[in-house]
Amino acid sequence: MSVQPWGEPGSGNPPGKWPAGDRQPAAASQAAMRAGHADRDRTLDVLKAAFAEGRLSAQEYEQRHEAVAASQTYGQLAALVADLPSGPMAVPPVAVPSVPATFLPPPPPPRPTNVLAVTSLVLGVCGFSLPAVVTGHIARSQIRRRGMNGDWAAVTGLVVGYAGTALWTLMMLLVTVAAVGGPH
Repeated sequence: MSVQPWGEPGSGNPPGKWPAGDRQPAAASQAAMRAGHADRDRTLDVLKAAFAEGRLSAQEYEQRHEAVAASQTYGQLAALVADLPSGPMAVPPVAVPSVPATFLPPPPPPRPTNVLAVTSLVLGVCGFSLPAVVTGHIARSQIRRRGMNGDWAAVTGLVVGYAGTALWTLMMLLVTVAAVGGPH
């Protein structure tokens, strides 16, 4: 098999040259760029894979291998593997519809829960009303300043604490009234 050097077949133009007056096309300008060792190595990898898959005979592989070593531009390398897939494929390639990439910012880190808010809730449920109210107010202040979670626990601790305080106050008032106004 004969390998065509880069340039238009039959045009008489040497590789990388275009007729006078014609401007070099954008794709052709990239094809005329000088290739490096890494580019040749990638091309050899494609040829090796094609030979291993039975797409090239030993003679074709040798010819193309020698042509890769002599290639100087991207276009010359591309011409050597233009009729080969870039790797083994089990099925013919399927066109995948492109979906526009949407870049979403990462979610913010989770906010910590205020410990005093939970403490206020526990104290209120256990019947320690006054400490529940104090810790509930401190917790709500910290939650607003620091942007923390747990406001629900602080509010619940405050409600239960105030209710407990009101209940204790009412009970002491009733005991005092009963002791002062009772039979003598």
